[in-house]
Amino acid sequence: MSNRVTNFTDLIQRITASCLLTPLTLTHHPETSKDNNNQTEESEVDSSLETITTEECEQEEEHLNKNDDSNKLLETEALMFEMFDAVSDLKKAYVSLQEAHCPWDPVKMSVADMEVVKELKRIGRLKERFNRMRRSGGKMGFAPLREAVVPYEETVEELRREVKGKDAEVENLKEKLRSMSGKKGKFVQSKRKVSCSQGVVAVAPVPELFEATMSQVKETSKSFTSVLLSLMHTARWDIGAAVRSIESETNTTSDNETITEPVGSHHAKYALESYICCKIFQGFDHETFYIDGSLSSLLNPDQFHRDCFTQYRDMSSMDPTELLGILPTCHFGQFCSRKYLSIIHPKMEESLFGNLEQHSLVSAGNHPRSKFYGLFLRLAKAVWLLHLLAFALDPSPFLFSSMKGAEFQPEYMESVVRFSGRGMPLGLIVGIPVTPGFKLGTGSIIKARVYLVSRK
Repeated sequence: MSNRVTNFTDLIQRITASCLLTPLTLTHHPETSKDNNNQTEESEVDSSLETITTEECEQEEEHLNKNDDSNKLLETEALMFEMFDAVSDLKKAYVSLQEAHCPWDPVKMSVADMEVVKELKRIGRLKERFNRMRRSGGKMGFAPLREAVVPYEETVEELRREVKGKDAEVENLKEKLRSMSGKKGKFVQSKRKVSCSQGVVAVAPVPELFEATMSQVKETSKSFTSVLLSLMHTARWDIGAAVRSIESETNTTSDNETITEPVGSHHAKYALESYICCKIFQGFDHETFYIDGSLSSLLNPDQFHRDCFTQYRDMSSMDPTELLGILPTCHFGQFCSRKYLSIIHPKMEESLFGNLEQHSLVSAGNHPRSKFYGLFLRLAKAVWLLHLLAFALDPSPFLFSSMKGAEFQPEYMESVVRFSGRGMPLGLIVGIPVTPGFKLGTGSIIKARVYLVSRK
């Protein structure tokens, strides 16, 4: 009997090992009911089975605890990976938010802002999930995960502070626009000119606004030229030689003749202003001054007109120095860098200032905060606004320049020098073209400024 019980026990052990949690159901066979002695054997089997089942339950419980710990570890790792992905997506969304600032794109700005908020909420949900895991941690310790998450939480907080700063800046600019929109502009009823210096925010691109902006270009051009000429005098330049150098760049007349009368040295400022305007207006006919190969004005002209005027309104009240301090490499920043380097030669800057500090900064994509560069930025901003208006108008104004040696035509030109007497002397021709002129879609003309000399 002892041997038979042992055999039954071995069989039960094998069955239990294969089933683990599956309850065993004893099957009553007819053969065993015939033998009364089998009842004793079944009793012994039940006792052995009870002992085995208890041991197996304890082992199974231990196994489940191990599985629980393993699941918690996997959940922790998954949370870490999700946190990394969330921070990476937040960085991408923030970069998109920055790129939407320049050129200013309200649609992209709104989309990028929503994306940043979505990622911040996602990180917030991961944080709450982590806190719940920590509170119900049980046997698992979450100190390593906490140490890994802390730097990313600091990064998120820093990004939140930056976003709040940008929001405050945007609100400040909006407030300026609202306050300036409430002011009444002063218009000249005869010509309906709009003065940009009065801070009037235009609601639509009109030719009168273009004329007023061109007046700002002329004023800032005169101011910057006067300062540059003063620095040349201080550096003891040969002003006559400088004028002759500028003349040599445009020594061809309209009829292939030469002008025998040189420009007077006392009027050298006009020659210098001509040189500056020639450089800064170069590429005016292209939508980005040839900074890139964009063709938006051809692919989607209506939208491009609206975008240009939106940029004009956003930028008209901004200080160019502060703007480039935030976005030094935007299209306007690239325009300023290129034009400054083309106007101020390294040898010129070294002679005027004794070093090449400003040239080095501009070449590296930065913008100095010197007084001289600030005056240049005023001129650059006026020309950039004029360019935006030109492409906001439909049809765009036509730029024309007078040629050296051309006959004076009063309907298209105005002299920078006033002549005494009732009328203008006869036989005057263009000695130096100073600033270009424009023909607007309405047919009105913004006259080109010229320095006149007499043909001899």
